Formats: sequence, structure tokens, C-alpha cells
Amino acid sequence: MSELTLTVMRLGFLAVLWLFVIVAVQVIRSDLFGTRVTQRGGGRARPAPERERPQASGGRQQSRQSPRQRRGAPTKLVVVEGSLAGTTVALQGQTITLGRAHDSTIVLDDDYASSRHARIYPDQSGQWIVEDMGSTNGTYLDRSRLTAPQPVPLGAAIRIGKTVIELRK
Repeated sequence: MSELTLTVMRLGFLAVLWLFVIVAVQVIRSDLFGTRVTQRGGGRARPAPERERPQASGGRQQSRQSPRQRRGAPTKLVVVEGSLAGTTVALQGQTITLGRAHDSTIVLDDDYASSRHARIYPDQSGQWIVEDMGSTNGTYLDRSRLTAPQPVPLGAAIRIGKTVIELRK
């Protein structure tokens, strides 16, 4: 084997070794210090969609009410326990993601939460469904671990690690 080939192989092995060390340090750092939590303040003041604006054409908007506006339907998601206790998110018909990832709707700074831990979304009938997204430690709905998407009753506790979330009116 030529000297050049041997040198190239040594340098390649050294590069792969350093890549492994760098990735290992990043994983350990994220486990020790968690992911960076960013504040989301800029995008909150959006104009309301057409179906939420006050009626200007008589009572016509009333007949096209979306299922989430039914009487007794939840209107907000409230963090009851955990580091984000007191946080409220308005339910506007979109999917709410929960986890440690910085692009989640609710960013959990919890050692027992996965990056993409769970999601809460409305179905066609207007019920809100909670689904575990393959998390390591699981998602619990009223003390039972989720194995499949489940409808969330009003006031039922959704537990992700030390964080407890409820749907409320």
C-alpha cells in the first residue's frame, strides 16, 4: 500500500473520530442543559379569521358555526402544573404540538418530555383528540397511558412528565 493511500486513510479515520466526538458532546450538552426555549411574542396579534370576527351581515354567520364553537366545547388549553403553570393557549381549530422542540406550540422544559412528545387536534365532530407521538416516557390521560389517539373530555388531565395540561371553557 502506498504512503499516500495510508495517509489519506489515517486522515479519514481521524475525521470520522472527531465527528463522533462532536456529536457525542452535543447530545450530552442537550441532555444536561435542555433545548433552547424561545419566547413567542411577535406573532400573537394577528387579525381574527373571518369566522371569528363580529357579525356584520345580520345573523348569517351564526348558521355556519364551526364545531368547536358549540356550547360546552373547550375554548382554551391551560397548563395546570409544571414549569409553565398558568400558561393558556386559545383553541382555534389548529393542531397544538407539545414537546421540547423549539417549534412546538407549547415548548416544555421538562426532562421527561421528548422533542415531539404529543399533539392535540380537533376531529370533524369538534372533539379534541390527544395523541402520543412515540415519546419515550409516554403521555397520560387521566392516569392511563395513551396507546392510541383518545378524545379529551373537558377538564381531563393530560400529563407529560411533570407538566399537566387541561382543556377548559
